[in-house]
Amino acid sequence: MSDCLERSTKIHLLKEPVVKKLSEVLDRSSGKGWRKLGELVGSDRRFKVSSDDMEMCSLKVLELQGSPSRMLLRLMGERGCTLGHLVDYLQTLGNEEAVQCLKPPALQILIQPQSVALVSGHNLRLSCHAVGKSPVQYQWFKKKDEVPGSVSPDLVISPVQLKDAGFYICRVNCGNFFEFSHWAQVDVLNVTMLHGQSYQSLEGRLKLVIQPQPRWLYVGETLQIECGAVGRPIPHYQWHRNGVPIACATRRKLTIPHVMQDHHGRYRCEISSSSERMWTNEVDVTIDDVYAIGEGSTEFLLNSVPEQLYATDKVALLIGNLSYQNHPQLKAPMVDVHDLTNLLRQLNFKVVSLLDLTESEMRNAVDEFLLLLHRGVYGLLYYAGHGYENYGNSFMVPVDAPNPYHSANCLCVQSILKLMQEKETGLNVFLLDMCRKRNIHDDITPNIVLRVTANIVFGYATCQDAEAFELSSSGVTNGVFVKFLRKRLLDDEKITVVLDRVAEDMGQFDATKGKQALEIRSSLSERRALTDPIQPGSADHIQSRQWAKAHELPESMVLDFDCGAQIKLGFAAEFSNVLVIYTHIIKKPADMSFCQAHVTDFSQDLDVDPKEMNRETPEETGIYLLSSSLPQHCLYTRLSSLQKLREELIFTVCLQGTFTSMEDHDTVHWTKSINIGKPLIARLDLHKAMRCNSCLQTCMMPHSPSHSPCHSPSHSPALEHHLHLHFGQHATQDYNRLSPQHHYLDACERMQGAVGGSGESFCDNTNQHEPAFSSAGGFSSSPGRSSIPIETSDDIDELQTVFIHSLQFQQQ
Repeated sequence: MSDCLERSTKIHLLKEPVVKKLSEVLDRSSGKGWRKLGELVGSDRRFKVSSDDMEMCSLKVLELQGSPSRMLLRLMGERGCTLGHLVDYLQTLGNEEAVQCLKPPALQILIQPQSVALVSGHNLRLSCHAVGKSPVQYQWFKKKDEVPGSVSPDLVISPVQLKDAGFYICRVNCGNFFEFSHWAQVDVLNVTMLHGQSYQSLEGRLKLVIQPQPRWLYVGETLQIECGAVGRPIPHYQWHRNGVPIACATRRKLTIPHVMQDHHGRYRCEISSSSERMWTNEVDVTIDDVYAIGEGSTEFLLNSVPEQLYATDKVALLIGNLSYQNHPQLKAPMVDVHDLTNLLRQLNFKVVSLLDLTESEMRNAVDEFLLLLHRGVYGLLYYAGHGYENYGNSFMVPVDAPNPYHSANCLCVQSILKLMQEKETGLNVFLLDMCRKRNIHDDITPNIVLRVTANIVFGYATCQDAEAFELSSSGVTNGVFVKFLRKRLLDDEKITVVLDRVAEDMGQFDATKGKQALEIRSSLSERRALTDPIQPGSADHIQSRQWAKAHELPESMVLDFDCGAQIKLGFAAEFSNVLVIYTHIIKKPADMSFCQAHVTDFSQDLDVDPKEMNRETPEETGIYLLSSSLPQHCLYTRLSSLQKLREELIFTVCLQGTFTSMEDHDTVHWTKSINIGKPLIARLDLHKAMRCNSCLQTCMMPHSPSHSPCHSPSHSPALEHHLHLHFGQHATQDYNRLSPQHHYLDACERMQGAVGGSGESFCDNTNQHEPAFSSAGGFSSSPGRSSIPIETSDDIDELQTVFIHSLQFQQQ
């Protein structure tokens, strides 16, 4: 055991890579795996692993990426098991592979290079130090190219120049083993120094060296302002206008093309590092909307750009159906709805985001959505899930739809458009992320007579009579449509231009060429964009209160227990119908040796799985999209389908603890009943029977297709029909399937460009890069194109993630 780690080390202190590798070995070892280990530990009275504990470990296989071995190791660590004990157990089992996981690596990097910002002309030093069982060799790279002569632990460039800015990484070799260091970004600032000035940042402290300057521009020109600071690690930037953070403006250089009057204001930048924060000077940016032509008394003015268009309000309904009762399950709708919710909120949309709705819940949700609409409002409906199209009408399939389903079981999108038109909305946008195959079980079509209005835009994720796909992987990921839409949605362009660019991006995606292409249908005659501002004072306060009612979170609270302990109870919203509850112990009596709080006794309406309650990490309970924003060291519970809640949400907070003064160490319990009313969307009672004004009233009037005055906006001769197909003839489809089974297509997901740090703040520029492979099919030993960061990240360590080798596609 001399070449193993220190025997006295508690196993809960093992580093994550060691735990992960050991868990994988024990999970796949049948005769010498976690079950046999649990039996050995259970026979040792020091650690008390019971049969109930083993059953809890076995249930981990039911969870996404769950590991029984990891759970067993955690239990052993909580009960004082050391590394020495664990090695003895593994040697008794005869699992030499597991023992090898606990031995120190043949090569280990002790000092990682740090990102740095410095002034041109100074000296650059990046350091990487490693130890191994044999002599260690170093080779530095800038992106994928070797830096000539850089074969020592320290990379020194003296003096550093602007061309030296970029990303660096060091490869360390030890015999047959090699490791790559973390990426380090070098930002070189071009600063003219006065005599006697020095911009060297001492001991890594921030120092502001470039202040932004005032700007005066005409409407339509490009705004560029710049600031800069030096320091180690590299600073983070966030631009503000009139005291409000600007979305996506996280670079040293702020660039806004085609400025409008709305960009007029006072700008400054917040610069921060891990321990410091500072602000630049605040400067005025003046935007003039006219050009002067002529001279003297004959001078006259000419408007430089078209008149700014406004919305009276902006409202979006996002529905993602994935947990189907009678049809194949989907994954992407959850991620897609979450990403679009965050983007639309940046555009000042009031967003209602809902997952897994039944037919009646969908119809009632549409009714609530319609209540938020009135004259001049921009309305956006996004749907992701199963769907079909008959005679030009699109149908969204609820999670409780039978197999096979008919139009009576589904929602017709065109019927919703008709009701929106009655509200005299300013813009109607439909983004339908679903299949558009013909439903051979449904010959009835709705008789929907639409008005001829020049404000309708349809963005179909796929073309007519074709299927839409989602990327299938072990983790959570976007569907194909939103994968590209999210990169363009914030563009300050006419909505049809945005969708055109999305279509072009999708057309370059090799995995779906010939299988899926975005189709755009539009009757839009004005330059209306999702970025259009809301007319001041035009928002209807009644409708605003209606929306706010469904998005009020319960207030966090501090619970005092008789034993002297204090528990914080907090809440977060993952979606409009998904609530996260977390508990945290903020005060524990000195004589209490153990203390834990959990929530229980929820309404049966919510169908909460006890195995997924009160988990130590958000991911364990299914919270994948909020995990980074939740407080740490809590127990987390996720409550979904809040729309089914019929009564106020009442539950119990249970505190359990043991005291050092109690000889038998029996656990003592205290409870408190909590009532948080009807949280989030539960207040709208979507569970009730369909209302009399539901969109159902427009869906059930059959007619002959040849006599239908209008099936969709594209079928009216008065409307402009934009049809964009960015691929060749697609493969022949099987028309005999209503809900086709999943088939898979091998593909390679491109690397996403990161955002933050230095460079220019362009919200519409996102780089993607293919993973690099060696001739043998694996990753090469030099930093290939996949791992070269083109834009900086707030967490540069993420650049070392090994991206998915191959992805599969599922039909929606």
